[in-house]
Amino acid sequence: MCGITGFIDFAGHDQAVAGRRIRAMSDALFHRGPDEAGVYVDQHAALGHRRLAIIDLRGGQQPMSVAEGRLQIVFNGEIYNFAEVRTELRAAGLVFRTNSDTEVILNAYLHWGERCVERLHGMFAFAIWDTRERTLFLARDRVGKKPLYYYRNGSMFCFASELKSLRAGGLVGDELDPQALDCYFTLGYITSPRTIYKDVRKLPAARTMLVSAAGDAAPKPYWNLSFANSVPRSLEEALDEFEPLLDDAVRCRLVGEVPLGAFLSGGLDSSLVVESMARLSGRPVITNSIGFDDAKFNELETARIVATHLQTDHHEFVVHPRAADILHKIAWHFDEPVADSSAVPTWYVCEMARRTVTVALSGDGGDEGFGGYTFRYRPHMLEARIRSALPMALRAPLFGALGAVWPASARLPQPLRLKTIFENLATGDAQAFYRDLIWLREDARKDLYTGDFMRKLKGFTPMEVVQPFYVGNDATDALGRSQYTDINVYMTDDVLAKVDRMSMAHSLEVRAPLLDHRILEFGARLPSDLKIRSGRGKVLLRELASRRLPPAVTSAPKRGFSIPAAGWLRGELRPLAESLLLDGPRTFREVLDEQKVGAMWREHLAGSRDHNVFLWGLMMFELWAKAAKTNAPAF
Repeated sequence: MCGITGFIDFAGHDQAVAGRRIRAMSDALFHRGPDEAGVYVDQHAALGHRRLAIIDLRGGQQPMSVAEGRLQIVFNGEIYNFAEVRTELRAAGLVFRTNSDTEVILNAYLHWGERCVERLHGMFAFAIWDTRERTLFLARDRVGKKPLYYYRNGSMFCFASELKSLRAGGLVGDELDPQALDCYFTLGYITSPRTIYKDVRKLPAARTMLVSAAGDAAPKPYWNLSFANSVPRSLEEALDEFEPLLDDAVRCRLVGEVPLGAFLSGGLDSSLVVESMARLSGRPVITNSIGFDDAKFNELETARIVATHLQTDHHEFVVHPRAADILHKIAWHFDEPVADSSAVPTWYVCEMARRTVTVALSGDGGDEGFGGYTFRYRPHMLEARIRSALPMALRAPLFGALGAVWPASARLPQPLRLKTIFENLATGDAQAFYRDLIWLREDARKDLYTGDFMRKLKGFTPMEVVQPFYVGNDATDALGRSQYTDINVYMTDDVLAKVDRMSMAHSLEVRAPLLDHRILEFGARLPSDLKIRSGRGKVLLRELASRRLPPAVTSAPKRGFSIPAAGWLRGELRPLAESLLLDGPRTFREVLDEQKVGAMWREHLAGSRDHNVFLWGLMMFELWAKAAKTNAPAF
């Protein structure tokens, strides 16, 4: 795992000046690769690399070249099938000087051109500079595990693993994007290709891009998850196909020349990954678990049962509300505002794991791939059936009227979510899914945003981001369409961004077997009743766990990787939150009505409403804004 950065000036540049700039940009990524640093500079290009050495410790230095220096690469990630691809390329006559996966990418590009990414199995973001053709080829992995930002200004094109690297080179401005801000305050994260800055973009997942003096080609997709080939099958038949897939996904992620372990939450996904590791590994697996004082958020007991059953080398850590001590660092490492409070336990489990290992396997992807978000998926499926049975002409006036008059009080029984149900039944599937995904309702959005900010949006809403994914896929039911949207929006821009930044903050590589594209494709082909049945999600994973793991794993309720944020904001985090939201200069004034924000804070403190999700996001936005002003943590 590494950090990559670079810039191309097609008009030519002073190589001495370019060398100083690329070193500053590379140094900003030190945490992503503390083992080695390398740069390449010619009359047009400057490439920088920070290395966290995992494979071919002696021969994998970057930037790396082939074809007598014609192709130069900087690469972040791991290619799990590099040995097989290298064998194929050798048979085609290509020569290798190292045992690294980096050289495999270079020779694959030399042999297959832009379509080389279709042969690569792994997580990656890379840039290849062709000195002869004067083109830059960018690529990002299928689900966006590794980040890649870019910016074009005239003859200058720059890219990096993180925004802080671009800013360290003085290559990008700091004008904020109103649509990105709207996405953040509505969803809690910023969706690709937008970034917080108006002129900077993220390369979306499963895309390549060719850059030349003539201009930038539009990002080109090379993979898309299909839900069209679902076939009826029994649970036994599905398990017979899935078990070897899972074990192979784990096996290929055990490759490396450094200590390796796993995150163990006690849930289905990470427990299955660790069980497979334990059978495939010749030594006890090093496992790391995070817990809380609050029993509602604590899975340590179940994790301990799994660790004992699998005889792992187990380590535990309890997170206390003093988490405020590291929120500034979290905001700085994100580079953009991200409201996901599970970044706190993710930070701590990565910090703990790095004491004993350099690589950790995780259970990320199980919920999205196998129907785990039942709190959203199950009601959405039921509502979709009702919508399909009743004509819009009947639904819209009836349920629309009920939704309009039904109060949104937090004191009503929330499991019934009646106001949202009525509103959802009055509209279409895509709009209903969007309502379930956001944490700032449309009425609250209009109420909280200032008039000036609403005018800047010019009618934009984040629905424009979500809807194309929901309707633009080949799934045949509401569950498949929901999964496709989550995989392409929430998972990529929230979950995986969180894991990447928190792990790289501690120079830790995280690998996710359940996000192997073969497993995602298998999950997409599963019938819905092998994902959600009798109100419970991840039917297939649950059945496999019943065969491989103690009963405590399959019987435990789903908790998610979350924190007791509501209580923390009323308690130990209250001074920090009030200093950011009520006192002194506040960046959110440009977007939100500060009087209404103050009213939300008082309601939360009084316990009359629970606004913890929005208030946490607002607090993280202010911490991000403070860090962004100096490009350093706001201590």
